[in-house]
Amino acid sequence: MNTFAFAHPRRTRRPDLTPMIDVVFLLLVFFMLVSRFGTQGVLPLTPTGGAATASWEGPPRVVDLYANGDIRLNGKAVFAEHLSGSLQPLMPSPDSAVIIRTHDADLQRLVDTVDHLSEAGITRLIVME
Repeated sequence: MNTFAFAHPRRTRRPDLTPMIDVVFLLLVFFMLVSRFGTQGVLPLTPTGGAATASWEGPPRVVDLYANGDIRLNGKAVFAEHLSGSLQPLMPSPDSAVIIRTHDADLQRLVDTVDHLSEAGITRLIVME
């Protein structure tokens, strides 16, 4: 009677995760080093002492921004590109204040409006909700 002697079965090895963890760590360090953590654009905002410390001069200058994209100056519809031109006749001096009210308009609409007015030289803006 012939009996076959089989070798003892080998234990299965568990995979070693150390090299994979090393690669993930190196990728993490690489992307942290090449990422830019700066800001793309900056809006200069300077807080004032409050509306009670200044007096208002000239006609009203109220810009209303709406969620649907409408812009109104003193209640009258105006296109965004014509806003600064429509404000100029209402301003007694270049540093006169302009009130901007947001009616559920998104932040990007507000930023675009502030940028547009700043480029036109209108820098004293009061933002209200």
